[in-house]
Amino acid sequence: MAGAAHSGGRLWGRGDVHDKKRNAPLCGGKNELTNLCLKGYNSSVMKANGFITRTVRRLRSYGFNLILLSVLTGLFAGIVVTFYNICTSYGEGVAAKAYALLLANPAFIPLLFVVLFAGAILIGTLTKFVPMVKGSGIPQTEGAARGLFRIKWYAVMCSMFAGSLACVFLGLSAGSEGPSVQIGGCAGDAVSVALRRSYMMRRLQISAGASAGFAVAFNAPVTGMIFSVEEAFKSLSPSAFICSAISVICALFVRNSLRPLFGLSVGYSFEEFVFAEAGLADIGFVALGALIIALFAVAFYYAMFAAKKAFGKVTFWKGRGKYLFPFLIAGVFGLVTSYCIGGGHGFIDALATDGTGNISGISVMGLSVGASIAIIVLFRFISMISVMSVGVPCGVFVPMLAVGAGGGALLSLGFQNIGMSAQFSDYFVIICMAIFFTAFVRAPLTGICMIFELTGQFRNFLPAMIGITVAYIVSELCHLQPGYEKMLEQFIKAEGRDKHARKVSLTVTVQPSSQADGSGLRKIIWPANGLVTQVIHADGSTEVPDGSSVLNAGDSIVFVCETDDEKQLKEYLDAIVAANPD
Repeated sequence: MAGAAHSGGRLWGRGDVHDKKRNAPLCGGKNELTNLCLKGYNSSVMKANGFITRTVRRLRSYGFNLILLSVLTGLFAGIVVTFYNICTSYGEGVAAKAYALLLANPAFIPLLFVVLFAGAILIGTLTKFVPMVKGSGIPQTEGAARGLFRIKWYAVMCSMFAGSLACVFLGLSAGSEGPSVQIGGCAGDAVSVALRRSYMMRRLQISAGASAGFAVAFNAPVTGMIFSVEEAFKSLSPSAFICSAISVICALFVRNSLRPLFGLSVGYSFEEFVFAEAGLADIGFVALGALIIALFAVAFYYAMFAAKKAFGKVTFWKGRGKYLFPFLIAGVFGLVTSYCIGGGHGFIDALATDGTGNISGISVMGLSVGASIAIIVLFRFISMISVMSVGVPCGVFVPMLAVGAGGGALLSLGFQNIGMSAQFSDYFVIICMAIFFTAFVRAPLTGICMIFELTGQFRNFLPAMIGITVAYIVSELCHLQPGYEKMLEQFIKAEGRDKHARKVSLTVTVQPSSQADGSGLRKIIWPANGLVTQVIHADGSTEVPDGSSVLNAGDSIVFVCETDDEKQLKEYLDAIVAANPD
């Protein structure tokens, strides 16, 4: 037995079991453990080195490229949008003085309506040739950022700049924030086109430029970035967030450097408002007020889209005749009260009570403060409907905030008589301002960030959250589609951009060090109206992917999409999976 055991080799002890053909140990106690450890260590090192190498290559070919583009986008958008906002501020002042002069000299009032008539025809002609500037420009910018259509940045930027500025000088209830978003988006597209970047890069820079434009208009960087994520892509993409953050930082640096040169303040003024902390009873009034303001926003939503449908049937002067309505309405309302001129910054500031709860200084035709505010809110409500339904190229972002703030001021006057503290009235107005916006746009994160950035304090987080939540629930129960989303759909349909789309299926392979290599599906900005339906791995196995699926070099993806340009779609996908995206 011992000899047999010896001749057969010891199974236990030194552990020298050999493969006779290869003369190599198959297993062997400590040696085996050491070999396995070394193999595991070497495998880990190789994987780590591969990850590091792949990351460095991606940063070199994609990341640094993205950062440079975002810096240039932020600088360009900051310069143009800052200059635009300075011009609109000046234009509002000129319009207010002109209307006051006309009231002092009534004989010249007919001249005002002649000028408004000419302005309406001019703007109607402009939108006929450059339809991308219809309305505030935000829906079109969202569509371009999603890849639904391309824009000619030079035509859109110049047309929106000139057209919306003309509307401000003519005294329409026009803000600068919507056009600022579109002008910023055009700046991002300009940088991408000038440097011959891929269409995917163009989308990212359009979104980044739009965020920069929003941030410059409001001096609200976080709100600008959130607005981009919540409205443009409807999802959180690391690439989109990085681009937006860098562009916003650069744009605000330019803004805050240029404005003092023109004698203008850097901050967004709510200096007359005093934001006291809410009591328990005040929170209850916020919930009630949010319900009322949200229903008011729902009424505005349905009235605006009903008017849009009605104005769509106006065909005289080749459709340009419908532009007469908002311009003539603006002339009448502007002669009644200067608070209907411009975006509404002055009206919002006039609602401040300095913590006393008493609004003073607002009077229309000698009426009481409450009646005067009600008239201004009604006039602005009608003006916004006429402007948005016709498609006048001007901003409605701040006009919406002004209507919400005015409604909040009216509720505040009533609620103070039944127990709401007067000190809380200023913050209540700001909350109602954001509530109206949230209910119409259905962008709650943007709404809550707006409150915090514009007030500069976080003490009243609970009432702000309650107000925004109530607004969102009301819009959900009333089955409201997001306002800008619905306007985008109507724009695409009106321009006939959906008639030639067809469903196509393309298969592409992920290359090493490409943007897709090592990335999760949800992190990639895919073409609009498309979906990755299947992943074929390098070993031949297939997978029906979800958002958490990770792509690696050698994987093939099957992408199904509705498009009217298959070649453009193929170029877009190649930019994602190619080793050198740009």
